[in-house]
Amino acid sequence: MILSLNPNAPDRRLLDEGRRTRAMTWIMAIMLFLTVLAGALGLGMFAATGQLDRELAGRLTVQIVEPVASLRDAQAAAMVKELGRLPTVSRVREVDRTHLAELLRPWLGDAGLDPDLPMPAMIDVEVRGSDVAAVEQAARRIVPGVRVDRHAQWLSPVRSFMSTMSWLAVSLMLLIAGATAAVVLLAARAGLDTHRDTIEVLHMLGSTDVQIARLFQRRIAFDTLLGGLGGTVAALVLVWFLQGRMSALGSEMLGGVALQQRDWFLLLLLPLSFALVATVAARVTVLRNLGTRL
Repeated sequence: MILSLNPNAPDRRLLDEGRRTRAMTWIMAIMLFLTVLAGALGLGMFAATGQLDRELAGRLTVQIVEPVASLRDAQAAAMVKELGRLPTVSRVREVDRTHLAELLRPWLGDAGLDPDLPMPAMIDVEVRGSDVAAVEQAARRIVPGVRVDRHAQWLSPVRSFMSTMSWLAVSLMLLIAGATAAVVLLAARAGLDTHRDTIEVLHMLGSTDVQIARLFQRRIAFDTLLGGLGGTVAALVLVWFLQGRMSALGSEMLGGVALQQRDWFLLLLLPLSFALVATVAARVTVLRNLGTRL
């Protein structure tokens, strides 16, 4: 099967349908525009999910709830010291009380700065590898009754949502690809009906079904690639603009949605992929119809 993306003059005279051809190009532009947006969403969500897993897999927070300030401070100091000795712990630090008060200000106001207000000691721990359970058990041995929160556990609904959005984007891409193939099938059949007389003349002149199918697949491949490039460029410009806006927000989670160089390259391959799918679909449809109807 030979694929030429530049129909020659005879091809255009035989198969150019004016407004119908331009409509096909616009349809493909819209299809690729939506596909690139869905692909960018999926790739961004997959990247953000991976970054979230890497950052939260070995992180946990130890809370020491003790109303007596002196005893609480002593237990916090012992916790930081003992956990820091563990070979699997890469970093351990107690969260500053002033920082905790700032976090509670929206709910408690300035009352959170009151030194007499009982506030738990918060200790952030980063663990190498995945041996979080052993560190959790060690923390409970150092200070019985402490509360240990795994970051990955309380952010699991967020991760589940991001994963769902990723696979939803993949499903949308497959759905649009199927719709594109259906459009190509309809266009090829309409072209056969429109050019039935021309095809009969070509048969009488000795043209084979494969040669006639090649004319259709060239025309459809050219329209798909031309419209796809326009839709892809428009979508990539929109994705680049939205990515810049998300970066300006300064959010670590939204920043993880940013596309990498490999992702941009994959998105640029979509027009070629759609042109190939359209070419194969057109060839199969035309050959099947020529063999049964003409």
